[in-house]
Amino acid sequence: MNNYLLTIQYDGSNYSGWQVQKNALTVQQKIIDSIQVILKERVNLIGSGRTDSGVHALGQAANFRTENELDIYKFKYSLNSILPNDISVMEMRQVDEKFHARFDARSRSYLYIISHRKSPFYYKYSFYNPAVSKMDLTRLNTISKTLIGRHDFTSFSKKNADIDDRICTITDIHWRRGTDFTCFYITANRFLHGMVRTIVGTLLYAIELNLDGNYLINVLEQMEREKADESVPARGLFLLKVRY
Repeated sequence: MNNYLLTIQYDGSNYSGWQVQKNALTVQQKIIDSIQVILKERVNLIGSGRTDSGVHALGQAANFRTENELDIYKFKYSLNSILPNDISVMEMRQVDEKFHARFDARSRSYLYIISHRKSPFYYKYSFYNPAVSKMDLTRLNTISKTLIGRHDFTSFSKKNADIDDRICTITDIHWRRGTDFTCFYITANRFLHGMVRTIVGTLLYAIELNLDGNYLINVLEQMEREKADESVPARGLFLLKVRY
């Protein structure tokens, strides 16, 4: 059995997230349907993880297996010619038959973009919040590092998440600022449903109210979603990279 790994970019604006759902348009379904057109067979496309409705990806990873030995260059070209303009396969390579895009991932990184200026060209891919441009970036980075390490992130995940284990290990978290944007970066072994957007919203709330790292520790310890602040909009969030 041949196993192929895809690196995928997509604009999530028009999709109900990555994962296949009944009566909903999803990125995974679009790619599966396009592969089926070429191979004339149904494949199981395994993503590295879900992205929520409206979330984008610069480096989503997914694999599928087939009995066919594919010409990678030709197949990638054919697949991109069928896929809509808001989904693109950037890379494709053959991997070990046992490789699993989700279970073999060592870490995932996300990027969240906040725009300082109102622009029709920024709107779809950032959260417009000019107040963030005036926030103390050093304090933002300092308080954010409180979340580094292994914690139960129940307070930062949606209540309807259908999982029991909500322990994640964050290995990197930091902010950077340019003229028009403030960007948030986070890397962890795994993420829960809505976790990144809730972390960003809660960090901004903490800085606005001049709270310190003890506030975040208290939120974590309470293990209740109501203790964290509102999540920021999905349109500013990008799955940046999956590492194996």
